[in-house]
Amino acid sequence: MKRVLVTGGAGFLGSFLCEKLLAAGNEVIALDNYFCGNKKNIGHLLNNPRFEAIRHDVTQPIHLEVDDIYNFACPASPIHYQHNPVHTTKTCVMGAINMLELARNVNAKIIQASTSEVYGDPLVHPQTEEYFGNVNTIGPRSCYDEGKRVAETLFFDYHQQYGVEIKIIRIFNTYGPRMSINDGRVVSNFIVQALRGEDITIYGKGDQTRSFCYVDDLIEGIVNFMEEPSAKGPINLGNPCEFTILELAEKVLKLTESKSKIIFSPLPQNDPMQRQPVIEKAQKLIGFSPKVELEEGLKKTIEYFRSTL
Repeated sequence: MKRVLVTGGAGFLGSFLCEKLLAAGNEVIALDNYFCGNKKNIGHLLNNPRFEAIRHDVTQPIHLEVDDIYNFACPASPIHYQHNPVHTTKTCVMGAINMLELARNVNAKIIQASTSEVYGDPLVHPQTEEYFGNVNTIGPRSCYDEGKRVAETLFFDYHQQYGVEIKIIRIFNTYGPRMSINDGRVVSNFIVQALRGEDITIYGKGDQTRSFCYVDDLIEGIVNFMEEPSAKGPINLGNPCEFTILELAEKVLKLTESKSKIIFSPLPQNDPMQRQPVIEKAQKLIGFSPKVELEEGLKKTIEYFRSTL
């Protein structure tokens, strides 16, 4: 049994991570300020004697006795992270420093939830871990993109200077139950619009691509990489199957049996045109191979949003 800290533990990914770690027999502490996390995501865990929830913002230091730290605290959708860009940057940078200091003080292993956004609007396709990215440092997305890039730097600096045991994962577009209704990400947007009979809004022509990974596949990869004894990363975690945004909209319309119409709006600034992970490193290190196909995952996600709406 380990004592594990999950920052952002009431969030979409964090709550599934807490479940997975509890199922493995660990004690789990979920840390969240509930800006975009939701108490409902962890409500079913509160009666578990090995689970504890603490309201706390990672931009402020905290001391806890833990063995492992999963640093997942940060808004991940453009609507949320652009709402308060200064705090988003603080969450990425100061949050990383505070969690790395905690790891250093208690000799804990720590994993950073980085993102495919460190590649920006990529000039290389598909994206390997060796690609340095194409990020606008002063654009509307930079609080998140650059914040995560600095966090990666800090992780390696703490490892090299202080010997902190680190892991870094770069997460590509993930979807599934417990996504927020209003988080502005494309899968939840399309499903909510379709179920409400509203127009489905595609930004640009819909020819931009994304690679969608179902949450169960991602969580398994995260935990397996944390337990991998030697590699620090960064490694890509995502589903390499690539779809256009228009294809996604058409699948959602078909699966929801919605009468919604597809409409087109101008593409936001710095929105990436292509996004597809090369996952060879993850395959070799931990046997990572996403199993849930897009249509199957969308059915489960649609079922969740039907019950929520």
